[in-house]
Amino acid sequence: MTKRRYALAVVVVALAVLGVTSCGGGHPNRDYAVFVGCPLSNPATSICIFAQTQSGALTIGSKTIVISRTVTVQGGVHQDEATGRQEFLGARDGNALSRSPQLIPGGLRGIRADVTATIELAGPASRIGVSTQSLIEAKGIGLSLPVKVKLSNPLLGASCYIGSNAHPVVISLTTGTTRSSRGHRPLTGKPGHAKFRDEYNLTTISGESLVSDSFAAPRAEGCGGMNATVDAALGLPVAVGGNEAILNGTLRDANAPAVKASS
Repeated sequence: MTKRRYALAVVVVALAVLGVTSCGGGHPNRDYAVFVGCPLSNPATSICIFAQTQSGALTIGSKTIVISRTVTVQGGVHQDEATGRQEFLGARDGNALSRSPQLIPGGLRGIRADVTATIELAGPASRIGVSTQSLIEAKGIGLSLPVKVKLSNPLLGASCYIGSNAHPVVISLTTGTTRSSRGHRPLTGKPGHAKFRDEYNLTTISGESLVSDSFAAPRAEGCGGMNATVDAALGLPVAVGGNEAILNGTLRDANAPAVKASS
C-alpha cells in the first residue's frame, strides 16, 4: 500500500466532523453500506469517507461542551495528481456535517432551562482544508474546519450563533502536538490505528484524535435580545488560546470504484 493511499485514508475524523443520502446510481452494499452518502456522481471523487466523532469536547471560553452524541462527517476526497492538492467533497445531499446537539452542562448563567450547542459547517464543504501528509506524520495542521455553533433554548430564538458563514470559527486540527502558549498547556492528538480489508480497498482507522487550541470565538449573534447574556456567560469574545477542541473517533474510507462495484 502506497504512502499516498494511506494518507488519503486519514483525511477526516469527526471530531468531527465531520451527509446522509443516496449515492446516485445505487446503494452500496455489505461492508460498503456506510458510504451511502458518498458523492459518487462527481467524477473527481477518488475516496469515500465516513467518519464519526464519538467522544471528546469543545471548550469555548468558560464552558466545556462534552461530545456525548456522535457527530458524523461523510463525503469524499479528490487529489490533483499533478499538484498534490487535496480537496474535500461533501455528501451528495449537501450535508457534510451531521447536526448533533450537545447539552451544555449546567446551562448558561442568566438563561433558565437547558441549552444545547450544535456544531454546524459554516458554508460549503469545499471550505474544509485538508493536508493528509500532516495528519499521517502527526505534525502541522491536518484538517481545517470552518464552523459556527448554534445555541438552542426557547429564550434564545432560532438563530443564536457563535460564528457565521461570513465569519466562521476556524478550528485548525492536528494529530500531533499543538504549540504551547502563555497560560495554556499544549494538546497532543493521535494518528490512530489502521486495519485494511478487501485488498486495501476498505480502511478503518480507530483511536484517532484531532486537537486544536488555536482558534478564536467571536461574540454571539441573533440570540433574541440576549446576546449580552450569552457573551457574559461564556466570556465572549475569546481570543486564541482560550478555546480548545478534542475530537476522538473512527474513520472508514474506501476507494470509490470499490464502493460503486458494491452497488
